[in-house]
Amino acid sequence: MQLFNQVQGTLLLVLGIVALACEVFALVDALRHRTDAYTAAGKRTKSFWLIVLVVALVIGVVTIFNVLGFVGIIAFVAAAVYLADVRPALRQVTGRGGSRKNQGPYGPW
Repeated sequence: MQLFNQVQGTLLLVLGIVALACEVFALVDALRHRTDAYTAAGKRTKSFWLIVLVVALVIGVVTIFNVLGFVGIIAFVAAAVYLADVRPALRQVTGRGGSRKNQGPYGPW
């Protein structure tokens, strides 16, 4: 039983570290984009997403050992929403994402 508890604790710590890494990555990515890109992509403002992601990061640090708690899951979901919805839209608007296939000097062809 002791071995099971150790494995379970280690697995929860690994999940907490992965969730924290996602939250850090989302925050750093949100800082890199221009302010006007958020409104051009039809998303909330940069300030809104920075506040959400900073709060998620703080919660992620506090709940690193209990990542499967309600608050830890909410923090991870906030970062995941940014990464799955906002980040692709920002990359499309700024021209950083997607393939450059069939791109000429004046746009797609």
